[in-house]
Parts: sequence; C-alpha cells; structure tokens
Amino acid sequence: MNPRASGRRVLVSGASRGLGRAVCRAFAANGDRVAVHYGSREDEARMTLESLEGAGHGLVGGDLSDPAGAAAVESAAAELLGGIDVLVNNAAVNVRHPLAETPYDEWVAVWQRHVAVNLLGTAHLSHLTGRRIIEQGTGGRIINIGSRGAFKGEPDHPAYGATKAAVHALGQSLAVSLAPYGIGVASVAPGFFDTERVAPRLEGEEGAAIRAQSPFGRVASAQEIAAAVLWLASPEAEWASGTVLDLNGASYLRT
Repeated sequence: MNPRASGRRVLVSGASRGLGRAVCRAFAANGDRVAVHYGSREDEARMTLESLEGAGHGLVGGDLSDPAGAAAVESAAAELLGGIDVLVNNAAVNVRHPLAETPYDEWVAVWQRHVAVNLLGTAHLSHLTGRRIIEQGTGGRIINIGSRGAFKGEPDHPAYGATKAAVHALGQSLAVSLAPYGIGVASVAPGFFDTERVAPRLEGEEGAAIRAQSPFGRVASAQEIAAAVLWLASPEAEWASGTVLDLNGASYLRT
C-alpha cells in the first residue's frame, strides 16, 4: 500500500504564496499533480498554479475554519485530481497578540481564529483525506507544517505556538491509527524561513538578530522546507511516520 514515488495526487492547503507555493512547486517538479488551495488570495494562488511544472494541476478555494468549507475543499480537490494520495496541511494564521498588550475581547477572537484554522482545519482535512485514502486502498501520506515555536515558545504569538504543538500531537496520534492502512503521517517544525510575508523583518537590526539565532548565520529558504516535505511524502520515508522533523539550522535543540 506504499504510495508511488511520482504521479501522485497532492492537496496542499494554504498554497497562495510562501511555503505553500514552494511545496506545490516541489511536488510538481517531482511529477505529481497538485491541487493548490487558497482561502482568500485567489490571484496569488493562480500565480502559484501558473508557476508549476507539468499538467493536471488546479485551484481549490475554500474556508478551512468552517467544517463544511473543509469538506468542500477536500471534495473539490479529489474531483479535480481523481482522488488524493498526499495531503500537506500548510494553511495557518499567525497574528501577533502578546498577553500584556492585547485586550481580552481581541485575545479571545485571535485564539478562536487560530484554533479554527491551524488546528481544526488541519484535523478536519486529515479526517476527510485519511478516510478517502483508506477507501482507495492505495496508501498515502499526510504531512503537517508545524513550528519550532511549539517547543521554543512564542511570547508574542502564543496561540500560534500552542496550536502548532497541538498539530504535532495530532500528527503523532494519526500516525499510529493510520499505519495499518499504509498511511504515513509526519510533521515538520521549521524555524525562521524567508517568505514574502516576513521579508520586512529580515531587514536592519531585527533581521540580523533573527539570522544570528542559527550558527549558520542565516534563515532557511522555503525551498529547503519544501524539500523535507517532499521526502516525508516519499515511499522511502514510511518509517519516519510519527516524526516531528526539526528544520531550524541548530537554532533550537531539543532531546
């Protein structure tokens, strides 16, 4: 039941730009067909789509914070691709909300949004795709995008750190329950990496401090993270199921 090495049907959530775009490009270059999901940035998602090698890719829009929206996204992706072999749970929100500066009403709203998208959106897509792969009988992969912040702490983004820790735990639980069906589940925990969204933070003194977090003196590229995701989705990575793979350039070490 191990999935094929290429020619697979891949759903990538949150693929309008940044890491999601890099992951889509990595799978497309590998010979896979990709459903590019977006929440609200359709124009940017279309740019992702147009940049992909090969044919048979397409766009899938929908709100993953809504259970019905998640179901519609999974169904549309399966219809587009003729099934799903690999799910990459990349969609997430990350809004600054340090406790000492954030009014309670805003705090509650931010937490609810993070849980709805980062955790429940991931859980719902994993359920829907996992059940579909079981019915297909082909085996497959679910790869979750977590974060170094789940371990290191996120003082200005506590809901992000907490939901990413929950995503890691969810992935490990699903790895155990889905292994009998030939479905491997793993997570990556990136440190800081360069995307359009964070580019302004990499300028000046803040940028220097961020790069100094790693002894390599730099941050990762989105392509480096995407390469790890592609490997975890490969047939050779079945025995990595259940892992949380640190990708932080030795900026944070744990045992």
